[in-house]
Amino acid sequence: MRSRRDVLKSAVLGGGAGVVAATALGSLGPEAAFATTTASTSTAAPGVEPGAPDPNFAEGRIRSIKDNTLLVLGSNMVFHTIRVVDGTSLWKLGPVGFDQARPGDGLYARGVRMPDGMLAAEAVWLNIVNIKGHITDIKDQTLRLDHNGHEVLCHVVPGRSVAIHSESPPTADLSLLKVAQHVQILGAWRPDTNEVDIATVFSPH
Repeated sequence: MRSRRDVLKSAVLGGGAGVVAATALGSLGPEAAFATTTASTSTAAPGVEPGAPDPNFAEGRIRSIKDNTLLVLGSNMVFHTIRVVDGTSLWKLGPVGFDQARPGDGLYARGVRMPDGMLAAEAVWLNIVNIKGHITDIKDQTLRLDHNGHEVLCHVVPGRSVAIHSESPPTADLSLLKVAQHVQILGAWRPDTNEVDIATVFSPH
């Protein structure tokens, strides 16, 4: 049975790939976006020195979109060309189709680096954030979070946002969250704002 990476390579080299959110190969959950990005990971290309940047990883903001290709400017001011193919998993608060990608979106991407330098994406996470802080206010469907002295307005998204309290299973009931409580929030940033849509709130208690 071919691996996801074999499928990605053949999709790019064959040139006939369609654009889909995910295939039967399965999608990669958002937690995988925050795996270490150095060559010590199992996803790094062979022959890369441990601790060096992982060539199979890219991050930045989308500058333009053409067909199924993203032009991304990294935080280090290096441009990346990222191709989305059959087998690519896309996340934007939840699994989405490629049509949800927008110029200005931030992203993390993992995949296979092709000989021409393009990254054939295994997974793309759009606007994903993972922040810790304490709750300063709860009102209606919003939480205000103090994150290292900066206020972040976090929106509860009906049908999507869940809370995980200690070792309990995820629940859509966020009523147990309290002001002054320390939490970790996995969510989707609203570009160029201090606002985040909540995917998961992790609470230690």
